[in-house]
Amino acid sequence: MVTEQQSPSIESTSTKIARDPSTLTCYFRGSFVPLADANVSIMTHAFLYGTAVFEGIRAYWNPEHEQLYVLKAREHIARIRNSAKVLFMDEGLPSVDEWVGLCVELARRNGFREDTYIRPSVYMSTEAIGVRLHALAHEFYIVATPFGAYIDTDAGIRCMTSSWRRTADVAIPARGKIVGAYVNSALAKTEAMLDGYDEAIVLSWDGHVSEGSAENLFMVRDDVLVTPAVSDEILEGITRAGIIQIAGDLGIPVVERAIDRTELYVADEIFLCGTGAQVSPVIEVDHRKVGSGRPGPISLRLQQRYFDAVRGILPEYASWVTPVYPR
Repeated sequence: MVTEQQSPSIESTSTKIARDPSTLTCYFRGSFVPLADANVSIMTHAFLYGTAVFEGIRAYWNPEHEQLYVLKAREHIARIRNSAKVLFMDEGLPSVDEWVGLCVELARRNGFREDTYIRPSVYMSTEAIGVRLHALAHEFYIVATPFGAYIDTDAGIRCMTSSWRRTADVAIPARGKIVGAYVNSALAKTEAMLDGYDEAIVLSWDGHVSEGSAENLFMVRDDVLVTPAVSDEILEGITRAGIIQIAGDLGIPVVERAIDRTELYVADEIFLCGTGAQVSPVIEVDHRKVGSGRPGPISLRLQQRYFDAVRGILPEYASWVTPVYPR
């Protein structure tokens, strides 16, 4: 049961966790098996052409509850089924309830008592050379591993506007988590990091702000929370939807609209959000300080409430989380 309690520090979400992969169990070809035994051929179509889709699902350990909470599992599974449909891989997949059950059971079998990342994937399993999506077999698997912070959620991050543009919906749709499309994200992320930044901000083909390399973006102007619309080549983020809900609960106005690059330079606050990034305040864009140059009050308020929600602390967000261990 989700109950009120004192909030753990946000710093605890940044702990780096390591575990020997050989000790992990995964779900592969219809069974729970050791991760080391889950292998595919190098001729697999998904390996050759990136024809796979995936989800990243976080689960948060609450030591006070002695419970691991899987965050928005149903929403993630609904989205991977939609992504699979885009690539003609939606036939024969488990129902949402069945798939959520498999994710929870996998976490339970691994005995995780730390923050965890669960990654289901659907992939073209036919071993064949040839660029197409039709007349190929597909399978699905689930892996899970302990997982700490993806990027800094505390002190704030420095971003640059990438020279790489986000793929358009008429090229490779960003609303689907398509494995091959993440080369676009990797190009932007590496460019930013090699240039001394923490993260990239990517523009759409028409020059509007789209998102981070793998995160949705919000800015604050005059106490209004602004985020790019779903038509701006963004992933329809599950964390993004959660932030919009939290903002509404806190009485913070939210507007979804196009954002120009230079608006970022005059924004009061900016933050990135996503399953990996969680809620990460941005303190600099293209050598220009954001606001005071420190995480802003609205960002921090949303961030704290988000972390309380995902760890099962706030009863009003009980529907967000699925407990792993029976009571």
